[in-house]
Amino acid sequence: MSTTQSCILVPIDSTEQTIIALHQSYNLARLTNSKIVLMSVDEGEPPFKHHHLEELAKEASADSGQPVETMVRDGNVYDEIIKVADVINPLFIMIGLTSKINVGKIIGRNAFKMVRESKHPVITIRGKEHHDGCKTILLPLDLTKETREKVDKAVHLAKLFNATVRVISILTTTDEFAENRLISLSNQVWKHIKSEGVRCSIKTLRGKDITQMILDYGHEVEADLILIMSKAELSVTEFFIGTVAQRIINESDIPVVSYRPMKRKDMTTFVTPY
Repeated sequence: MSTTQSCILVPIDSTEQTIIALHQSYNLARLTNSKIVLMSVDEGEPPFKHHHLEELAKEASADSGQPVETMVRDGNVYDEIIKVADVINPLFIMIGLTSKINVGKIIGRNAFKMVRESKHPVITIRGKEHHDGCKTILLPLDLTKETREKVDKAVHLAKLFNATVRVISILTTTDEFAENRLISLSNQVWKHIKSEGVRCSIKTLRGKDITQMILDYGHEVEADLILIMSKAELSVTEFFIGTVAQRIINESDIPVVSYRPMKRKDMTTFVTPY
């Protein structure tokens, strides 16, 4: 398979949700002039029939206007996705998720583990109905050292889609100093995004359930995409209780794009990037 053209990797099987993910890849493929790589994995169950895969590829090429290639692999689907992605270096991996990840499955090989370990951006798609294209990107903001990366990714995607960025910050503490830092950061991020020529708004809410408030606001503003950073490693507490990123991937019917943060030295204090 030729890898000279940029590509989008779409794992496919017989479920409706992976077909929805494929359809969602069309606009992104056109905007980035990327080919679509349809990947079927045989995990010991009846595989996606090869002639069906080829028929689907022809249909996808006609609908997207982009070249579509196919590949068939044997093994664990999430392991194989990572292996193939490391070879073809896709711009994005589009994953259709059919069921919510529960705590009992977190220990095994699953979609969330694959998202955390992927070196490439992963777009997870759980809902059934989505817009063509992307008009609104929801950007949850916090005081972690990955914030600069998150903002830069949002600016890049917003320019690609000509989208509006909606920044949301959730105040969960009574620590006035921390709250003031987050409010100040939100305003700095808003100014930076606007200076990049991207439409942007900021919203600050107070509450305890960060994930639910983010998802509720996402529906309120009719977000097409939620942008998060996924941690490559989880502490024992995070592993069993679940991080905000994990819950968003698990519960959101709005597509979620997950970026793995670059490795960097820990900082004793947070320095605002703008």
